[in-house]
Parts: sequence; structure tokens; C-alpha cells
Amino acid sequence: MERLQKVLAHAGVASRRKSEQLILDGKVRVNGKTIKELGVKVSSSDKIEVEGVQLEKEQKVYYLLYKPRGVISAVSDDKNRKVVTDFFTDIEKRIYPVGRLDYDTSGLLIMTNDGEFANMLTHPKFEIDKTYVARLKGIPERDDLKKLERGIKLEDGMTAPARVKLLSGDKKTGKAIVQITIHEGRNRQVRRMFEAIGFPVQKLSREQFAFLTLHGLNAGESRELSSHEVKLLRVLADTGKRV
Repeated sequence: MERLQKVLAHAGVASRRKSEQLILDGKVRVNGKTIKELGVKVSSSDKIEVEGVQLEKEQKVYYLLYKPRGVISAVSDDKNRKVVTDFFTDIEKRIYPVGRLDYDTSGLLIMTNDGEFANMLTHPKFEIDKTYVARLKGIPERDDLKKLERGIKLEDGMTAPARVKLLSGDKKTGKAIVQITIHEGRNRQVRRMFEAIGFPVQKLSREQFAFLTLHGLNAGESRELSSHEVKLLRVLADTGKRV
């Protein structure tokens, strides 16, 4: 289920704000009923009309993007910085990122026009695993990593237990490569977790989302998800199972 104004905006009817005004002006009907209040949620099976014209159901699309560093996880940017949709100029549908990766973080990002699917993958209660590889300043000891495995207190609360593995440590350079798997998606969470144990992140990449990997892709490249992959992601979210 998605908010009506969001559905209208994604369908290209108008901007989110103008879509809200269309609703308040009584120009939108859902299943034959005029809607004049914001916050109403609709599903893909609902019949939506705007000023008497039925909203065509847009074909759902799903892509996996290898987001480079220095790119915004958004459809536009007021500072004219590069955004993830710049890699899909040949796609006519209005797609957007599922969740986000920080400007200075690279890696796996799903792009779609399916709001229900996007919510399913990003809501913490569905517990979809996301695996990152971080280059750290300093080499953490096993006890340091255990703090992250148990959950660590950040300014916005305790984190859920993580799975953490030291991949390599170079005493000469004083740097380490660590793999961490979490299912939450707070703002800059992985960076803040490592900072909390005293090992700042110098470089970060999301290498895996559930069972999806970056295999075969270079930074800036993308591929369409298969129907089987999309179905399996839905199953994982529904059951909460790990892969």
C-alpha cells in the first residue's frame, strides 16, 4: 500500500505537492469515490481517476545498479550533482532508488518504480541483509568487533546485532578491511558503528543485498533483475529468512 499522492507523482501526473493539491481540490477518485484528504493509501488493484481520466497502471521495472562514489541516491539534486537516475536516461519510466547509499559510498543499489516493493525491502521489520566492505583506519581487535556483533549504542539508539569479519589487516599502513552485515538502514549507520568503536571508515562499499551481488558489473553499470529474483526478494521479506 502506498499513499495516493505518491502514486500520482510516480505515475507522472504531477509533482508530489501538486498531486496533494489535486486531491484536496477533489479531482481524484479511487474506486469511484472522490478523495479530498491526504494520507489515503491505495494498492495496485485500486482504480484511480484524475479529473475523470483513469490512471494507467505502469509496468513495474526492477534494476540493480553499481553506484559509484560521488553520486547522490536521488532522482534530482538542487546542487546539480550527479544522481543515480543519470545512469538510466534510456528508461522512460520514473524509477527511483530503494533506500539510499551515501554520496561517498559505492555499491549495490536497487532501482524501481514499484513503491510497495521498495517499502518491503527497506522497512527494518522485514530484516533484509545488506553486506558492506569497509576500509578502516586502524586494525580492530576481535573484542572490538564483538561490540558490533552484540549491538552498539548510537545517538539514535542501539543497533541490531551485526555479523562482522576481519578480512585483512596491514600493520605497516595501519589499515584494515572488514566485512559487516546488517539489516537496518539508518543514515550513515555503518560509518557511525565503526566510529563508535574507534575505527573511522576511509572507504565503504555495499557488496551484497540479500542474495544479490555486484558480480559482472563495473561502477556505473546496471542490469535488470529477473522475475525470479524479484519474486525471491518478496519471499525473503515476507518470511524474514536469511540467505
